[in-house]
Amino acid sequence: MITRDGAHVSLWQDMPVYETENKPTPAEQYDVIIVGAGITGISTGLLLQKSGLKCLILEAHHIGFGTTGGTTAHLNTLLDNPYTTISKNFGKENARLVTLATREAIHLIKRHVEDYRIDCNFEEAPAYLFSQNEEQSRELEDIARASQEAGLSLEYVYSIPATIPFEKAIRVEGQAKFHPLKYIYALAKQYEASGGTILQYCRVSNVNEEGDVIEVQSDSATFKTKRLIYATHIPPTINLLHLRCAPWRSYAMAIKLNNEQYPEGLLYDMYDPYHYYRTQVVDGEKYLIVGGEDHKTGHEANTDKCFRQLESYVRQYYSVREVVYRWSSQYFEPADGLPYIGHMPGHSENVYVATGYGGNGMTFSSVAAMVLHDLIVLKEGIFADLFSPSRIKPVAGFVNFIEHNADVAKQFIGKWFATEGLDEMAALAPGEGKVVKYNGEVIALSKDSEGMLHAVSPVCTHMKCSVSWNLTEQTWDCPCHGARYDPDGKVLTGPASHNLEPIELRTLEEKKR
Repeated sequence: MITRDGAHVSLWQDMPVYETENKPTPAEQYDVIIVGAGITGISTGLLLQKSGLKCLILEAHHIGFGTTGGTTAHLNTLLDNPYTTISKNFGKENARLVTLATREAIHLIKRHVEDYRIDCNFEEAPAYLFSQNEEQSRELEDIARASQEAGLSLEYVYSIPATIPFEKAIRVEGQAKFHPLKYIYALAKQYEASGGTILQYCRVSNVNEEGDVIEVQSDSATFKTKRLIYATHIPPTINLLHLRCAPWRSYAMAIKLNNEQYPEGLLYDMYDPYHYYRTQVVDGEKYLIVGGEDHKTGHEANTDKCFRQLESYVRQYYSVREVVYRWSSQYFEPADGLPYIGHMPGHSENVYVATGYGGNGMTFSSVAAMVLHDLIVLKEGIFADLFSPSRIKPVAGFVNFIEHNADVAKQFIGKWFATEGLDEMAALAPGEGKVVKYNGEVIALSKDSEGMLHAVSPVCTHMKCSVSWNLTEQTWDCPCHGARYDPDGKVLTGPASHNLEPIELRTLEEKKR
């Protein structure tokens, strides 16, 4: 079974770690290096490799470790950020372009499934958006009107495929669902068969953009490329994009029911945060997938509570036999409602990025693959201007801000703390963690299931924010820009590239020796 960036296991993880076939050659210069082997990186790599470019994909962990392995895998043209927002921020013509882009993204996935005969349970399905009070009904009417103007095919309906009471509902055609890891594993095979290379367990530590050749340094080798793509959900280093993409967490469950009331289609209520439902068949077994209870990363003290609230909500409407899987995942919400795909701000013209997908990462990942392919191969594209990160305006003093925050001081070198004193002072139960003050120092302290203490600096190595303990996933999460670390401070997900500083703990008996 593959691992993920947290303690819980998702519905998709019961798969072996992907075994790569082609080996990278550090002495060779690549046309494109892609950092990140999730659905964005693999999809983009395949399109570029098929176009005759020599590509290398570098992954810090293994394929599917991040959000691709923790999605609920809805494929939508009906988006989290509604067309009322998109039309307001970008205009009606651009809203129609968004519909076209997301529709083509779903068609691309469908075409891959058909062309490569991918067994990933891909299925086209309608979406239902429904209101449950008068205020939501007015909002639904606005969304329906803006969505139709943007080109979505929808109609008002008098029933939905669920036993949930509602006032009004619309049905939107052209949506879909699939098994995300089976899909990207098959794409990875096609990518390698076309001559592409994937290197797993290879974290990029530094990039040198001087001259025409970009040097990409990892913990094992240095590679050279003409172009670099960050497909890491959020890019590393410090960039204007981090000020325009807010990290959020969402919670999901895969449930077995006592009856056959598994819903057909994709369902969404209109609460804030909203709940979402769908059915998925995995290895012949039906599951109800339910999600919701979203909150900003690092802003919820008791993340276990989110699962309890979600389960309680589901039990109001479904006869639950067993919650088989439960997991949480992270996404980045863009400031103006659309992803940032294209040339990365503050870098050379040969450095690209795809980020800020909101809750529609499975769809926008394929939009990104198409946009990046067109920018690199064709030098232009119908969607390039719409999603361009260049729409972000420079921030006064940002260069000085970067210089000030680039390095996190190693304040604990040569210091150690007594386990007994910390344990008594913090009073942590197994699985708990907190940031504590002890002997004049601030320490991020956690206790594992065996009762052992783990101590690290609470200062995020990205931009010096203080991390918070995620009780349910057993991780240290940065509330500012979404970096996440394991209890020993090892980076799980960016934008941080460096681990939290470890703090040495000794028992008083060890001190005597």
